This record gives sequence, structure tokens and C-alpha cells, in this order.
Amino acid sequence: MVTRFMVAAIVTVVNTVLSHHNGRENIRLEKNLLYNKYTLEDAYRYNTAERHFQWEKAKYLLNAVESVQQLNVKWGMLQNYKNINGMAPEVKKSLTDRYHSITDTLGIPRNQSIPLYRANDMERPERYGRDGSLIVWMGQEGKFVKVKLMTDANEWFVPEKYVTPIDSTSFEKTILIDRKNQNIATLERVDTTWLIRSMNPATTGRHKPPYMRETPLGIFVLQNKVSRMNYTQDGSSEPGGYAPYASRFTNGAYIHGVPVDYPGTKQIEYSQTLGTTPRSHMCVRNSTSHAKFVYDWAPVQGTLVFVIE
Repeated sequence: MVTRFMVAAIVTVVNTVLSHHNGRENIRLEKNLLYNKYTLEDAYRYNTAERHFQWEKAKYLLNAVESVQQLNVKWGMLQNYKNINGMAPEVKKSLTDRYHSITDTLGIPRNQSIPLYRANDMERPERYGRDGSLIVWMGQEGKFVKVKLMTDANEWFVPEKYVTPIDSTSFEKTILIDRKNQNIATLERVDTTWLIRSMNPATTGRHKPPYMRETPLGIFVLQNKVSRMNYTQDGSSEPGGYAPYASRFTNGAYIHGVPVDYPGTKQIEYSQTLGTTPRSHMCVRNSTSHAKFVYDWAPVQGTLVFVIE
């Protein structure tokens, strides 16, 4: 049971972390690779640009999660993949983006999202939350769940049907996706140390209407996995191909291997476009063997996905 004291403590911890007053000195990272193909250095070059793994941001996010975990909270996630729980009601102030989608003022699309209500106005939602977002379950009031997003200073009320509780009280595995540097790392907590298990090139989503969307930023929970994720041709319902070893974390965004366009059928291990520039449809492309590593290594609802810039 979440007491008023715990609610206040959760709010204090999350808001302190969000305001950058909570340090990263308690997080220790150590390289101990389980997957060692195509491994990148901590800092490297792409053409004339300097690129690197943003370990300080990783520490900041890990510290945020660990700080809240110490309060023995109940975790949950927002879910509405393919609007399985119903299209979210329109927010008070909506916009239309270049994809002709209705969004909130932060640009989060209504489609496949979750309505977030203020305590003083339960008639129309203020904002949308992204599918797969990690939340702290702070209590239930009627048909609404009071939640705290890990990336937001506010408390929100969400209709119960959009919130899924998570059994685990702690997360031991994390995937770090960097849109700016086009790389991906996996980390695993062993005792008091976070071990870096892989450091690889990746290709994230591209902002190019009407079909290609960027990979959303945020803290997500790994939701499900399919060994073969089929996709259609742009603007058509015709089969376009498949992506192997796909692990989904938000909406239609998967971490997966190199796509195979039909009429091809054989898996492709590597693409020279990995680690270059965004060119995916929201998903995060990897070498196929690294996608399989993630697929085998990362448990559903037991792995966090950090998408950073």
C-alpha cells in the first residue's frame, strides 16, 4: 500500500532528480562485455564528427531509477499499442503535426497514446503519455490510477485500463539508445555495479513525413518480443519485408536486426548504414546478431529502455 508519506517521498525524489540536484556519484559503470562484435570505443569518429557513449547521462538515469526503487515503490507502464485500450480522448489544447496527426502541445500524437488528466479536471486530458512509458503507481482513485512519470515533474491521473502494473520492484537490465550519436549499449546491474554488456552502432528513426518517424525520447519498459516482425510497404497494406529478433518498447518502435525487403528471405547480418544517420521508421536497427543478443538477454517487463539525445 502506498501511504501519503511514500507519495510525498516519491514526488520529492523524482523532482529532485529531474532538477539535476541528485548526483551520479553512486552509479558505478564497468565494462564486462557479453557481446563483442562491432564493438565501438567510448569515443570515436564518424566522418568528421566526434561521437561517444554518453555514460554520464546513463548514470543520471540509472540513479533516478535506483533512487525511487529504494522507496520500494510499485512500478507500472502505460499501454495502448494499436489503441488496444481505446483511442485517447482529445486533449484540451491540440495541434496537428506534419504527419496530419492530432498531438498535444509537446508533439506527442493522440494515436496509440494514453490520456493524462490533472487532479482538478477529470473531464478532458491535459496531455498524452507515450505507450510503454515507465510510471510509479501511486494509488488508485475510483477508475483512475494516480501515476508519476520518471521524466515529468507532475502527478497525473490515468484511466485504469491504460495502466499495467509490473511485478518486479527493481530493474537489473537497461538498454541505452542514443539518437545523437547513433549507438546502443546494454547494461546489467550485478551487486552494486552496472556492467556494460555491449557497445554497438545503431540506426534510429528519421523524421520524414508522411511515413518515417523519429524514435521517441523517454524511459520505456520492454513490452514484448517477436522473432520476426513483418512490415508493409510505405503507404500500402502490401507486405514489404521483415525484421529479425524484434523487441518492442513503445508504439511500433522495436529494437531489431537488419531489415530484409521482399522478395529476399535470408537474414542479413550487418549493414554499413548502421551508426551513420537516422533512417528507420521509428525503430532502432542493429546488426542481426546484436538484435538476437538483446532478444535473448532482455526480459519483457524486466528491462528498461532509455532513449536519449
